[in-house]
Amino acid sequence: MKVVVTCAGYASRLWPLTKDTPKPLLEVKGRPIVEHIVGKALEIPHVDGIFVVTNAKFYDNFAAWASRVSFPVPVKVLNDGTFSNDDRLGQVGDIRFVLESESVVDDLLVVAGDNLFNFSLLPAFSSFRSSRSIINPLWESKSYRAARESGSVVLNDDLSFGEFMEKAAQPKSTLISLGIYFFPKEKLGLFSRYISEGNNADKMGYFMSWLMEQERVYGHVYNEKWFDIGWIEALEQARQEFSG
Repeated sequence: MKVVVTCAGYASRLWPLTKDTPKPLLEVKGRPIVEHIVGKALEIPHVDGIFVVTNAKFYDNFAAWASRVSFPVPVKVLNDGTFSNDDRLGQVGDIRFVLESESVVDDLLVVAGDNLFNFSLLPAFSSFRSSRSIINPLWESKSYRAARESGSVVLNDDLSFGEFMEKAAQPKSTLISLGIYFFPKEKLGLFSRYISEGNNADKMGYFMSWLMEQERVYGHVYNEKWFDIGWIEALEQARQEFSG
């Protein structure tokens, strides 16, 4: 299994902290956010390679970080060649960029680079491995306010997605789609197909809405703490409550 950690955003909402430091390299509990993510991914014994995709503005920052750390599997930093929000590839575009540039033909775990979570990915991976289905871990936020700010999901009885709503004004569920996705290798072509059809490559939420029309997508619900590091207050909360 290969892992893609998407770290090509410009994090304007965290300015000025991100003026010279990309959001995934901000520290929580003494380590950069991306390092915590890599550690969680490596709990899955099938992971044998990790790609951290960033942009031209912050590539040197990530390359310097990668040169200072050591992991039991190769961790490669990739530069998507963009310089600003105006020319960014978008999260879906960055995933396709990694798949094509690195000729990935393996099962895939995607994790957004601003994710912090206290739970293990092993239970979701177990569901993925047994079902060979696309799995999107979810968090039970118990908050409609939080659901309005994220992608929210209504699950069917078999845990398949019934509805996906991106920042809905009136969400029907408090289940939030996390920036974590498991894809079997035989489904990776869907990324290129989505973009080639002219769809919006910016956010995974748009891709998930489209994906539900092509495939059955399943959720795996977590109740443990999850942090979306989208603004300064959320970063401070994570620094206090994240268990590492």
